Amino acid sequence: MHNSIKKPETENFKFFCNKECEYFPCHEIPNPEDFNCMFCFCPLYALGRDCGGNFVYTEEGIKDCSDCIIPHNKGAYDYIIEKSKALIELVKEK
Repeated sequence: MHNSIKKPETENFKFFCNKECEYFPCHEIPNPEDFNCMFCFCPLYALGRDCGGNFVYTEEGIKDCSDCIIPHNKGAYDYIIEKSKALIELVKEK
């Protein structure tokens, strides 16, 4: 028996804006109504330099993503899912 995944009628699952959050918006953007809270903690952080975001490394070697809004853009979902394939490869047992 083959299980098929039902294709959603909308793509509302790709965007969530939590204006009630005490940190909202945690990054300044021109249009706060387009701020995507879906990835409050960026799942691409672990990719280091390969995440594709606007980050710097501190003198202590800590990745500082304060100036990155990639995971908070309205179209972030598709980008994160695509880049997550690299994360999967990092943790896959061989």
